[in-house]
Amino acid sequence: MNKERYCIVVSTFPTKKDAKKAAKRLLKQRLAACAQISKIKSLYHWEGKIEKSKEYQLKLKSRVDKFVEIEQELSAIHPYETPQIVMLPIAGANSSYLEWIDKELESGDI
Repeated sequence: MNKERYCIVVSTFPTKKDAKKAAKRLLKQRLAACAQISKIKSLYHWEGKIEKSKEYQLKLKSRVDKFVEIEQELSAIHPYETPQIVMLPIAGANSSYLEWIDKELESGDI
């Protein structure tokens, strides 16, 4: 099994409602096999200042070949002017988990 074809896509949202909406949309479209939402605190540069905010981080388990579609979907609904949409390759994972990702991404409607 080629582990290099799997990834985690990470994005952040201002509210839990926004993160859940994005997660459900991507799961329904079979672009992600799993979505995790975590409450985080972020510090970042924005318009010449260091800002801080409470956000919700969305992690999506998927495949590299789905990233362009995931990026398009997130960009279309994201409330941020400059959203974080980052793909992290999965360097290693157990085969049964990767098989499950494949199964979920290829399945029909929920």
